[in-house]
Amino acid sequence: MFKLLLIEDDSTLFNEIKERLTQWSYDVYGIQDFSNVTQEFIEIKPDLVIIDIQLPKFDGFHWCRMIRSHSNLPIIFLSSRDHPTDMVMSMQLGADDYIQKPFHFDVLIAKVQAILRRVYNYNTDNPELKTWCGATVDYERNVLTHDMGSIELTKNEIFILKLLIEKKNKIVTREELINSLWDDKRFISDNTLTVNINRLRKKLDEIGLGVFIETKVGQGYMAIEEEAL
Repeated sequence: MFKLLLIEDDSTLFNEIKERLTQWSYDVYGIQDFSNVTQEFIEIKPDLVIIDIQLPKFDGFHWCRMIRSHSNLPIIFLSSRDHPTDMVMSMQLGADDYIQKPFHFDVLIAKVQAILRRVYNYNTDNPELKTWCGATVDYERNVLTHDMGSIELTKNEIFILKLLIEKKNKIVTREELINSLWDDKRFISDNTLTVNINRLRKKLDEIGLGVFIETKVGQGYMAIEEEAL
């Protein structure tokens, strides 16, 4: 049974979401003290976090940063605010998805199922360690190690990089990436993929590898080997 942490201060909405998710055999936890979310997160050790942006004490962005300092587990943001910048900020902080309120519960459940399936159930025929452009890619630990240092990636980021490396020097279309990442593209904004790609590139830039992920305008993206430049 997967453990889900639902960080939502609206008790009515919390109970509705918990009831729906419990029907799918998920173990749903809430927050007792909204000034101490990080400690409760550490104690619960969830497999996935669903977090509202508007919370008492500190907003969801703050707690996402705190959670990301401890774990790369999947995070879904909820928001009643109609600001595109909220989605961009969520993705830049390492969220795996973003849902606008009000939403249909079937959409939330579909997203939760897709993320859990992708993060915890996907297998690869490749070894856990792979080399690319002089870096060692550890798919098990979500870490890239290079002479210039090491970086940690989120589940979405490592999955995108894995798909690109598997087809290195070949174009992977945006549609292929979206379908592989989120299963049902009806629930996904095209901008979500762009934000994830940009976030991946920014981290790769820290160890000098961002240039090796190329954008093919109108087509998709391509991971190239260093000698191909």
